Amino acid sequence: MTTVLITHPAFLEHETGRGHPERAERMRAIDRALEDESFSTLVRREAPLRDDDATYIAMAHGEDYLRDIRDFAEHVTGQPRYIDGDTAVSPGTWEAARRALGAGLDAVDLLMDRRASNVFCQVRPPGHHAESHRAMGFCLFNNVAIAAHYARAKYGMERIAVVDFDVHHGNGTQQIFWSDKDLFYGSTHQMPLFPGTGSLQETGVGNIFNAPLRAGDAREHFEEAFRDRILRPLHDFSPDMVLVSAGFDAHHRDPLGGLELVEGDFGWATQALTEVARRHANGRIVSMLEGGYDLTGLARSVAAHVAELMQAGA
Repeated sequence: MTTVLITHPAFLEHETGRGHPERAERMRAIDRALEDESFSTLVRREAPLRDDDATYIAMAHGEDYLRDIRDFAEHVTGQPRYIDGDTAVSPGTWEAARRALGAGLDAVDLLMDRRASNVFCQVRPPGHHAESHRAMGFCLFNNVAIAAHYARAKYGMERIAVVDFDVHHGNGTQQIFWSDKDLFYGSTHQMPLFPGTGSLQETGVGNIFNAPLRAGDAREHFEEAFRDRILRPLHDFSPDMVLVSAGFDAHHRDPLGGLELVEGDFGWATQALTEVARRHANGRIVSMLEGGYDLTGLARSVAAHVAELMQAGA
């Protein structure tokens, strides 16, 4: 088995408008980074459109929300329209959003069928800000939450963990997981910062583990928070599958955050998570791209992340 990359040209067709940080160039920057010879053995696969995706979207968001987003997206022509101040929808968005969540479902299938050791989903739009009935923060559907519900519904996975190292707190994943003791959410993120959630006091039913960081924090504080607030309870949780909200906007170059991480820090976190997956989940780990808006920082960080996944899957 090996590491699989899931992506699709349709992600370039989700247009967000001039000057928007969540832009198609992010995909191209990652593509260039992963063209390096060191990634020659990376298996590449196209994100699918799935006939059954509505069933699993509804588990995280509800049928009314799915209908509202679909109706809004299908009536957009020409320039992007905005659901809120920063969440854009263009004529190419509906296909991109479906393929983004479809990548997560496909990744779960690949792991459960033992056709992959682990999977990185290079997708957009991102997902971790999307709440059960609210699009926000560039996100329409919560890709990792949908994948978690799919893994439980189709394969009977009992305990699913999502770990999020985006600079912004994944309010949507936290909200969707809030009352379910068998769904773990752990997040390192900068506070105060959009979306304003993610305090230590937000614990759900004992399944939410937030590790807020301050602007200017770098490797030492990040590793300490990750070990103490995320990895320790994650080992205790003993997940059947690990999902990663892999945002790279905590990189020191990123314009939307104030943390001082470098690409090696994301490699360290990835290595730690693959060890959790190896010990508790037969190595099952699915990573889904979230943020990261400086193209150089994003490309280098994804390369470090995928290299660690490949090392674990070798």
